[in-house]
This record gives sequence, C-alpha cells and structure tokens, in this order.
Amino acid sequence: MKDTGIPKYQAVHDEILARLMAGHYSIGTRLPTEELLSGTFGVSRVTIRKALEMLVRAGYLTARQGSGYVVATLSPPSSTCMASFTDQVLNEGRIPGARLLGVENPTSTLLPAVAQLFDEPLILVQRLRTVDGMPRMFTQTWVPVRLAPKMSASDFPEAGQGQSILRIFRQGFGIDWTTACETLDSVVANTDIAAQLDIAPNTPILSQACTAFDLKQQPVFFDQVYRQGPINFDLSGGTTQQTGT
Repeated sequence: MKDTGIPKYQAVHDEILARLMAGHYSIGTRLPTEELLSGTFGVSRVTIRKALEMLVRAGYLTARQGSGYVVATLSPPSSTCMASFTDQVLNEGRIPGARLLGVENPTSTLLPAVAQLFDEPLILVQRLRTVDGMPRMFTQTWVPVRLAPKMSASDFPEAGQGQSILRIFRQGFGIDWTTACETLDSVVANTDIAAQLDIAPNTPILSQACTAFDLKQQPVFFDQVYRQGPINFDLSGGTTQQTGT
C-alpha cells in the first residue's frame, strides 16, 4: 500500500468502502478473510481488523462469528438516517424488485402534504416494490426538479442493489439529507392502490409518509408508501428510520 500520509487503517477503510460503493462486494456476501485482505493491502491483520471494525460501527458490515465480515448495507442509517428496504430484503436472502410505474418530470400530481411542503416544480417517481416477485409496496416519491433536472426512467433500475432510491438520489444526483420525519397511519386501499398491490379494494394497509430534510431543515424529498404486512423498527441507535425506498 502506498504511503498516503494517513494512518494505514484509515487508508484500508477508505479503499474497502470505495470497493463496496463500486459494487465489488454485494449485500449479504462475505468479505475476504483478514488474512487475504492483509496480503492484498500489504498490512498487518491488526490494521485490517481495525479498518473492518470501523465499517461495522458505521453500519456497512456485520461481524458474524464463524463467518467473518458480511456486507449489511450500502446505505447505513448512520449516513442516511433511513434504512434501505432494498438492503433489508437482500439481507433476508430474498429478492427485492422495483417495478417502475412512471417518472413525471415535472408533475402536476400532488398530495396536499406535498403541496404544503414545496412551492416549486417537482418530479414524481412511482414504483411498485416487490419481494420475490410479489407486490409489497406502492411508492410515490416527490423531489424538486432543481435537485435533479435530468431525472428520467433510465435512472431507476428494477433489479439488483442499485434499485435503492436512497442511493439513486444520493449517489446519482448528489441529493443529501440529514434528518427525516415519518408519519404512520392505517388506511384502506382504494381501487388504484389495491390494483397495484393485487389485493381487494378496502383492504386495510399501512401508510408511511416520510419527509427528508437537509442541513438547513429544508425538505429535499417526500416519500409516500402504501404497504402490505408489518413494519419493523430498530430503535437501538435512536435515529434509525425504516422506509420503503
């Protein structure tokens, strides 16, 4: 490893993180052993372990006894304040999907809550999230045109770990946020939502409305999710939010 003027463990941490973001290691897969990484980077196993533990604390990896270090997510709550549905499903050993229903840029379709938050042109992204091919969530996401003026359908893959809208927004368009406010409610599915989720109209479902804010507490996107089944929260860190993105 070249001398970059920073501690070796930090340099290893930065390189492994870069490889994660480049897709070298998929979510749910095991990293090479400490011994192999030590040889790859030309540093001690102690240095490798320290770098990997930093990634564990940040939420990117989990340390499993007998299995080494496993990729947990590419969008940890520590960096997004929200947990990725895509990563959660992948970690369960199941297959997430994101069937794109449309990208309106700009849109005239606004919920009352969206109209109250934004006084500017907006983009609407509508997707059907699936698990193992079965409909699970119908999502509508509004984001200001000024933050992603060229956003189009081609920006939204329907399979693989790149389908996470958190990563599409942050990595693809540089949209950043630090906090989020989420409202949960029980509703009944209207005809359109029921058709998307392949359920009977008036079936009870869960509504999640999530607003993400930047450092100046200005809203950067609004996410409305209608979902079947339960929702799980991890409150151990005090800041984790679960979202359908």
